[in-house]
Amino acid sequence: MNRILLIPRLRIHNANALSSPYTIGFPALTAWLGGVHALQRKLNADGLPQLSFSRTAVACHRIDLQTYKHAGDYLYSIVGTGNPLDKSGDRPSFIEEARCHLDVSLAIETQGIGKAHEDEFLAAVNRHLPKLKWAGGDSLGYKVPQWLALAGDSELANLTRKLMPSYVLKQRRDLMAQAMAEGQDAIDALLDYLAVHYQSRTDDDGHVSWTAERKAKGWIVPIAAGFHGVSALGHAEHQRDQITPHRFAESLVTLGEFVMPHRLKRLDDLLWRSRYDADNYLYLIEQHSRNA
Repeated sequence: MNRILLIPRLRIHNANALSSPYTIGFPALTAWLGGVHALQRKLNADGLPQLSFSRTAVACHRIDLQTYKHAGDYLYSIVGTGNPLDKSGDRPSFIEEARCHLDVSLAIETQGIGKAHEDEFLAAVNRHLPKLKWAGGDSLGYKVPQWLALAGDSELANLTRKLMPSYVLKQRRDLMAQAMAEGQDAIDALLDYLAVHYQSRTDDDGHVSWTAERKAKGWIVPIAAGFHGVSALGHAEHQRDQITPHRFAESLVTLGEFVMPHRLKRLDDLLWRSRYDADNYLYLIEQHSRNA
């Protein structure tokens, strides 16, 4: 039995729109799983030490990317802010960060909560949810959280119906693995699946028609898939937390596919989990997918 905490229609203001180190769009899954972990820690400290969140799905109902394109412009510009002002009242220098407003639903696989503690658990969730940041954005409200029990894949539709209409991310590391097995390096494999190839055809009457093709069908996008440590554990100068050891890391990127939830037939193609590989300095987010 899979026990799911469903947080419907969570509205978020000014979330970080970096979907990977190279692209902007839907916030990275690493940010969402980090927010879910923060919620778990608050609930653990609130008298539910046995509680754990094992896997999470994020369904996007609406996204409003904060960009602007003036009439006649070729490219969009990021709508950024330069606050707070400095001592002289001027705008300080800043690094532009893409932001977005979101309407999402979270489906969180939950362990360690029995029926006797369900009401206490939902009450604690309602206490902490309004105070949390999600992908750096502020929570503006949400619908009443629900508690679902699913008997595996056979009852997946009971969950996906509640997530519609929306899009969820499905792992497509299989595309990267296939391309690299054929001899491409990682960046070429990534770009090959994102490129759009235009071709023109001229008929017997001289009319020209254009077609656009991609290497794979579907809404394929680059996604952040975790982090890889590039230094040994130690302490860095001026680090915020002086107790916890520090390690420099770089982001890992792979491919994902946006699909509508009703197209999925397996929980493993919906829910994402975190995994640590300390021996190889890896923090990964992944699905238990046959495509992995």
